[in-house]
Amino acid sequence: MTCIEARGLRKSFGSTVALDGVDLTVDEGHIVGIIGPNGAGKTTALKAMLGLTPYAGQLRVLGLDPWRDRDRLMRDVCFIADVAVLPRWMRVAQSLDYLAGVHPRFDRHKAEALLGKTAIKRASRIRELSKGMVTQLHLALVMAIDARLLVLDEPTLGLDILYRKQFYDSLLNDYYDKSRTIIITTHQVEEIQHVLTDVVFVNQGRLVLNCSMDQFESQYVEVMVQADSLLAARALNPLHERQVFGRSILLFGNGDREKLAELGEVRTPGLADLFVAMMGEHSHPVAGANS
Repeated sequence: MTCIEARGLRKSFGSTVALDGVDLTVDEGHIVGIIGPNGAGKTTALKAMLGLTPYAGQLRVLGLDPWRDRDRLMRDVCFIADVAVLPRWMRVAQSLDYLAGVHPRFDRHKAEALLGKTAIKRASRIRELSKGMVTQLHLALVMAIDARLLVLDEPTLGLDILYRKQFYDSLLNDYYDKSRTIIITTHQVEEIQHVLTDVVFVNQGRLVLNCSMDQFESQYVEVMVQADSLLAARALNPLHERQVFGRSILLFGNGDREKLAELGEVRTPGLADLFVAMMGEHSHPVAGANS
């Protein structure tokens, strides 16, 4: 089933175009990373999906119009924009009491079990917790809600690498069940690559790349080229070239792996490498990618 469907989605702020005719389909049960530079339109797209901003074009989320049916939509959606939204004066136990009182799909026993894996004390005020602990608390509260769609906008911003890893491990092991859909925006591209089923690159309000991780791994290839093969490799029209410790690494889309292997060491690139290649000044949709 389809979770999100956008057709010709547009949004402008004065003369600034934030979303420029975006077409996007997200199936239920997928984990989609929306990745782009600052000002690319990522957060605007999320706000449209959550009914937080009006838009032009067609948009359905869980079969509903987010702007007109937001109250109904929010029964099946959870959203983490930033851990700072939790009231600093509140105690941890009070946050559990509050959600149990206002959200019919909040499972307090599950939240308690998730918090039992942390060092967070129920009597502590949120302002007394480290930022990593606040993130753990926020995630425990959200994962205890039986939602069909979870939207995460830069959820680990400002956290150290240990807490970031714990966050995504917990998301996969304690929350995701292949029926829930998760949308993630982040700048930490490398850290979510192993989590995603699909990836979307956004630049200047347009989709630059939209593919499954299986497509990504089969379509794109990097070659660490031997010096005497560099001219031959460049003749095959790479998408990008970079230097690492004096060696040339060329990135190809739809490359013939056997032929490229004759020129050097072949490997699947990281998402971050493809992101850098496609976000250049002259980036454009790559042949074979849905955009």
